[in-house]
Amino acid sequence: MSNENNAPLINRLVDELGYPRLNAVSFDQYVQSQPYSLLFFTEAIERFPESNDVAVILPELVVAFPQLSPAVICRSAEKGLQGRYNFQQWPTLVLLKQGHFLGMISRVQNWDDYLLEINRILQLQPQRNPGIGIPVVVQSSDQDRHCGH
Repeated sequence: MSNENNAPLINRLVDELGYPRLNAVSFDQYVQSQPYSLLFFTEAIERFPESNDVAVILPELVVAFPQLSPAVICRSAEKGLQGRYNFQQWPTLVLLKQGHFLGMISRVQNWDDYLLEINRILQLQPQRNPGIGIPVVVQSSDQDRHCGH
């Protein structure tokens, strides 16, 4: 079981629905190999309980947008990747096209807003560096090696 953050709804995405849990080691290879990635950044459920809501919504978004390959980001890799994608709110869904940034949706939204925003984001051209111009290197740790599913 991938019980990384003791959040049953998030762990269900990995353990029952088979979404990969990406760490610093597996992240780049995975996102570059997918036509479109939908990445779930949860942070700590205790601090951001909305992550539970997004964990329930995410599978429905994947049904509505079957071209999206969903993944959950390991807690140990989130802060480094947050800098890469330059978002400030949690939870956040980041959309990539072959590893390149398209856009993001933070916090819980209304269903219609998700549909409109994802459709809009999928029409955008990928950005090579959406961050603040500082290259971010996500360091691997022993925790990362145990985070994957």
